[in-house]
Amino acid sequence: MSATRYTYLGPEGTFTEAALRTLPEAATRELVPMVSVPAALDAVRNGDAAAAFVPIENSVEGGVTATLDELASGEPLMIYREVLLPIAFALLVRPGTKLSEIKTVTGHPVAQPQVRKWLRAHLPDALWESAASNADGARLVQEGRYDAAFAGEFAAATYGLEALVTDIHDAENAETRFVLVGRPARPAAPTGADKTSVVIWQREDHPGGLLELLQEFAVRGVNLMLLQSRPTGQGIGNYCFAVDAEGHISDRRVGEALMGLKRICPEVRFLGSYPRAGVSPGDVRGPRAGTSDEEFTEASDWLARCQDGRV
Repeated sequence: MSATRYTYLGPEGTFTEAALRTLPEAATRELVPMVSVPAALDAVRNGDAAAAFVPIENSVEGGVTATLDELASGEPLMIYREVLLPIAFALLVRPGTKLSEIKTVTGHPVAQPQVRKWLRAHLPDALWESAASNADGARLVQEGRYDAAFAGEFAAATYGLEALVTDIHDAENAETRFVLVGRPARPAAPTGADKTSVVIWQREDHPGGLLELLQEFAVRGVNLMLLQSRPTGQGIGNYCFAVDAEGHISDRRVGEALMGLKRICPEVRFLGSYPRAGVSPGDVRGPRAGTSDEEFTEASDWLARCQDGRV
């Protein structure tokens, strides 16, 4: 395995690359663009890279299904870091192109909902066709296959284009969450501002089934930050759930919630406990009364005394 190679969703000039370069260690790694999220993750599974950096959630569209599905299937992987990147698009064109001349536009499918209103207002007759990534859309414009692409303004120089319009976004403060994914290992020590990610499968579809899963978190005071259902491919009504929970697996409330899920679910896939991006321990609310590690320990000691006749 190359310990210095990181793969990412390419080609060069993607928001993924821009987010990856915010990691301090990126300056000392070989950064290799890949054609898709599965390709980036498979390089880690195959030992060709130490880690992969991919998008997993968007504040406008929610979870990135390609990443969620890949993490839920195949050889297990784990998340070690996350990065939040503010997202604003530029309309990239070949030099000299005017807005009135644009008949076709392209970009990643996740980009379209973030610029839909702008398109309707400024290019109502333009035909949209999706590209593998926003940077790939810029490459296709460079090749003359489309008139314009929505991508990061920083991609213009890479592909010999110019930004005809900048700072395009339908939703204020839009951002995308990216994760650094590697092979399973012991999670890093808790920081006090952590997140734990899992994928859980229901044993069977029945009334209250999802409620049973959520109660494992709720009764222990574990706050959920993401809950997204994904089809398992085994027929209509068969779903798994991607969950992000506040806290670290070493926190008693989080660990016991995961044990509770393991008792009632046919499969629970642990995707990692890792620091939350942009959050310090001082920003995190303390555990709900009755759910701190100390209170779990006190309850465990009390039970032991009862079992030993030391009530």
